[in-house]
Amino acid sequence: MTPTDVAAALDDVGVRPGDCVVFHSSLSSMGRVVGGPNAVIDGFIQAVGSEGTVAAPTLWWHPADPPLRMEDWDIDASPSYVGLVSETFRTRPDSVRSDNPSHSVSAIGARAVELTAAHVVTSLRHSPWGRAAFSAASPWQRLYEWNAAYCFIGVDLRVATVRHLIEAMFVEKVLRALPSDALEAAENGIADWGRPGVWPGLSGMKADEFLTHAGIVTFGRIGSATLRCLRIRDMVDTLMAALEADPPEAWFDPEFVEWLHGVRG
Repeated sequence: MTPTDVAAALDDVGVRPGDCVVFHSSLSSMGRVVGGPNAVIDGFIQAVGSEGTVAAPTLWWHPADPPLRMEDWDIDASPSYVGLVSETFRTRPDSVRSDNPSHSVSAIGARAVELTAAHVVTSLRHSPWGRAAFSAASPWQRLYEWNAAYCFIGVDLRVATVRHLIEAMFVEKVLRALPSDALEAAENGIADWGRPGVWPGLSGMKADEFLTHAGIVTFGRIGSATLRCLRIRDMVDTLMAALEADPPEAWFDPEFVEWLHGVRG
């Protein structure tokens, strides 16, 4: 596999020059890649061209022993734990990283600075990783607004970080529908960084099966790896519609369902 092979495979699944594309990957799944992780990254850059933007999750905080501390986060030095391609992407001189310890995004290309600039404490949403992680000013929200291509190489949608954006958006919508005198009690039941509570953790496996069945996932190959690609707005809107239309028991665990019935009661 070479960068040209990667770019051709991306073209086959609908990635076009000028696109914004974000990807998860397993390098070992592709077989022999001439040039290693940088060849994969260069293939993405080749696919979107000089007017496009390539992004990758470069997540640092995760459960560890001894525990990592949010206050030790260093935007320049804290490594990405989600694979060699991700860590290589982060350390490239042309890469720009967003400032969030749990769910940072790194980007290369025409809109890299715009994508990563505002991952700070503004336009907040609840989440177990703090209220900035999937805020309305985060790169994850921008990827949704820009309808970025979302690619998975050798992995499936169970690793899709964007599903946490959907969870945060769902909670936000529930809370906004409540009367003001019920809001504080409802918010106190939601998980936040350092505070236990309920959270609508979506099953990655169920989301993968649902979106594939819905026909919005396109399949291809990069070397020996299966390539999956869909548009983030399609993913988010399709799952949000299902979460709102289906009984909550179809998607959420009993604790969140109990909280949901309670606040809507």
